[in-house]
Amino acid sequence: MIGPLVNAVRVSSACLRSGLGRCALVSGLLASFQVGAATPAPSLPAPASLQVLHWWTSASERKAADLLAARLAEERIKWQDVAIPGGAGIGAGKVLKGRVLAGDAPEVTQMIGVSIAEWADLGLLLELDNVAAAGNWSRFLFPSIEELVVHRKHVMAVPLGIHRVNTLYYNRALFARLKLAPPQTWAEFEAAASRLRKAGIQPLAQSSEAWQVAALFENLVLAESGPAFYRELFVQRSPQAAADGRTAEALRRLRTVKGWMRRQLDERPWTQVVAAFAQGRAGMMIMGDWARAELAEHGAALDQDYGCAAAPGTAPYHLYSVDTLAMFAGDYHQMQAQERMARLLVTPGLQADFNALKGGVPVRRDADPARMDSCARASWTTFAKGAAVQAPSLVHRMATDEVSRDAIIAELHRYFLDDHVGVAEVQRRLGALFRLFNLKSQGAPGAQDTDRRR
Repeated sequence: MIGPLVNAVRVSSACLRSGLGRCALVSGLLASFQVGAATPAPSLPAPASLQVLHWWTSASERKAADLLAARLAEERIKWQDVAIPGGAGIGAGKVLKGRVLAGDAPEVTQMIGVSIAEWADLGLLLELDNVAAAGNWSRFLFPSIEELVVHRKHVMAVPLGIHRVNTLYYNRALFARLKLAPPQTWAEFEAAASRLRKAGIQPLAQSSEAWQVAALFENLVLAESGPAFYRELFVQRSPQAAADGRTAEALRRLRTVKGWMRRQLDERPWTQVVAAFAQGRAGMMIMGDWARAELAEHGAALDQDYGCAAAPGTAPYHLYSVDTLAMFAGDYHQMQAQERMARLLVTPGLQADFNALKGGVPVRRDADPARMDSCARASWTTFAKGAAVQAPSLVHRMATDEVSRDAIIAELHRYFLDDHVGVAEVQRRLGALFRLFNLKSQGAPGAQDTDRRR
């Protein structure tokens, strides 16, 4: 550009001698160079930094979080890690509440299930409607996933992946040696446990930690009753469902499983339960499919060292939990970076890569099941069958509000630890709790608040 500009200047010096028409021509030429010089080159977005509060602290979860941080870095967004240990996000939830009360909310936080609606009602979360509309999220999200992240017709969170909580793992070498097949019914489950015990092997890797006990119980309820009754009990919190014989049978089965544990039952974090199973110290384990990613950290390979199936009695169903991230609005100065992050998190490539490390499956209906392992493919194809087979996890905040969830878990934990507490007493106490919660007319956002849907 410099050469032509010099020539134009030379011509302009002679324009006065050549007439006004030539001067006008040169003047326009100079003006065009000035406009071109003033036009800036396309620039990259300004660097941004977002604090992300989450509870992905196990070895496998850490890899998944690191992947997100790396992909954000490519978008010129720094992931400031705020990782809070604790299964089911109990510790992270307490830290989040404390920081918000102190006026120090993180820009991004892991927030799942009904908790999204509870926080959205406080007016603290960033609405992501523009991002969702521009990306046409309705086109590719599963309907249940879209419903989860929408509150009062506004998109309030970004879905990352779906976990199947009703997953059974079994030690292939032990099962081959004892000539056992993966149990598909409760009777087969009991028979397999008996054979394992006779061989001196712990039947089931299990912790007495409260949320892990409740997770086992919700599997037993689903196996006994199916998704419709499950929702009646945990979503609608029906006193009649609490008193039902199906609830009583699930409670009896929970105590039966406890009897298999002998003296091996203690309050271990889920990562230690997975480690015990990986080391061959138990023949089976019932846990969400995040355990599959953690098993890989112990060198255990799917379809070689262990097998994956639906928990006994639940093969047609999907007891689900969904990983989501929500953004705090604050003073909106980080909104541009938050929206860029939201756009990235639902892209097909990141969905596939993140869930491969995390153990879940994509939230997208257009995901490629050929890219999934056998366990993930079974999860994704079952979930894709729709709401009739889906059951929202109580433990993972999918079914009901935080207060109800904590109270139900406490009752189940008390029953599990104290053999003097009878089945009928637990049913009576659950029914009383349900009547109290429902009288408050707060309900479970997303379960009873029809205004929440689009």
